[in-house]
Amino acid sequence: MLAELKRKSGYYNMRINITKDDIDQLKVSVLFLKVGELREYLIKLGIPKEGKKIFLIEKLIHFLETGRIKKESPIPNKSRSKRGEEYILHPKTLILKGAYKNDAVTRDFFKSLIGEHFHFTARGIDWINEKWLSGAPPTYQQYADMWQKAYENRGSAGPSPKEEWALINFSLKFIDEHPEASRVVIMDAWKKERGRNCRIIAEILKI
Repeated sequence: MLAELKRKSGYYNMRINITKDDIDQLKVSVLFLKVGELREYLIKLGIPKEGKKIFLIEKLIHFLETGRIKKESPIPNKSRSKRGEEYILHPKTLILKGAYKNDAVTRDFFKSLIGEHFHFTARGIDWINEKWLSGAPPTYQQYADMWQKAYENRGSAGPSPKEEWALINFSLKFIDEHPEASRVVIMDAWKKERGRNCRIIAEILKI
C-alpha cells in the first residue's frame, strides 16, 4: 500500500507523500536521471547507493512503494570461482564469477567459437549475471550458442535498447517522428525533455 513515509536515519528526517500516480510518473521520469543523480536521491533516502542504474531505479521505486530497502540477491557459491583453481578457456569450461573476464583474450576465444562478428554486448553480460544468480553458470559454448542465436534473431533492425538507456530510446523515437532532424536538434530536444523529467522528480520527492 502506498502511504505517507517517515524514516529517521543519519541522512534525513522527513515526510514524503507518495501516491500511485506519483509512482507511475516516477517509473518513467527516473529513466532520464544520470547514475550520479540517482545515487544522490538514494543517499538522501538512506538507501545504499551501490549497483547498476537499473538496480538503483528498482531500489528507489521499491522503497517509495513499501518503505523497505531492496537488497541485491547474492550470487551463490556454485556460480563463483574457487581460489587457486585455474579455469582455461574451453567450450566446456563454466563461466564463473571471479574467473570470467571481458578482455581481448576472451573476445578472441569467442570469435573462434562464433566468428569474427562477435563483440561483447550489455545484454550478454546481463545473461551471464542472470545465470550466476540462478546458480546455473553457463559454459563458454552455451554462451556462444545464446549469443549467435540472439545475433541471428536481431535482423536488420538491431537489438532493442534497454529501458534504462533513455538517451538512445528518446533519440530513436525522435528520429522516427522527425526523420530530417539534425544531431543538434535531437540533443537540444533531449536536454529539454531530461530537464522536464528532472523537475518532475524533484517536485514529487521534494528532498
